[in-house]
Amino acid sequence: MKKIAIIGSGGAGKSTLARKLGKLLDQEVSHLDAMFWKANWVSVPKEEQIRVQSELVQQDKWIIDGNYGGTMDIRLHAADTIVYLDFPRLLCMYRAVKRAIQYRNRARPDMGPDCREKVDLPFLKWIWEYPKTRKPEILSKIQQLSGEKQVIILKSPGEADRFLKRLGKDKEIG
Repeated sequence: MKKIAIIGSGGAGKSTLARKLGKLLDQEVSHLDAMFWKANWVSVPKEEQIRVQSELVQQDKWIIDGNYGGTMDIRLHAADTIVYLDFPRLLCMYRAVKRAIQYRNRARPDMGPDCREKVDLPFLKWIWEYPKTRKPEILSKIQQLSGEKQVIILKSPGEADRFLKRLGKDKEIG
């Protein structure tokens, strides 16, 4: 596991898992939200997103978390490992609201500068509809790549914790 793409619904815990994996594997982590949101929630143009990700995936080792469906194929094709957080939508919504309260009036560490944490109706709607609108396409892409990539689908925070513990034990042994 040297090139790891982490994807999943908003609120699933992609950035948290990426940080933990980065520490465990001693690998640099790139949070796409931090790279692609400028001050006051101004989005970086897609051309720049493509350029930045194309450069990132050329590195020998990386962990990249984020969705960005329009550029996801760049990461998925370059990755040797794909981790998909397939958590229940109610949990994701709860976590998004909890995160908004936790980081009220300030930016998260994995977010662009001056992007104060917020939860609005369109974001909650996106999380709620994610299993119907995004998940089928993502699972199809992952399935097509499963013969050549290590694909890890985690369905709960408990599975994510067990995954990290196994990796830690493997690292100690290996």
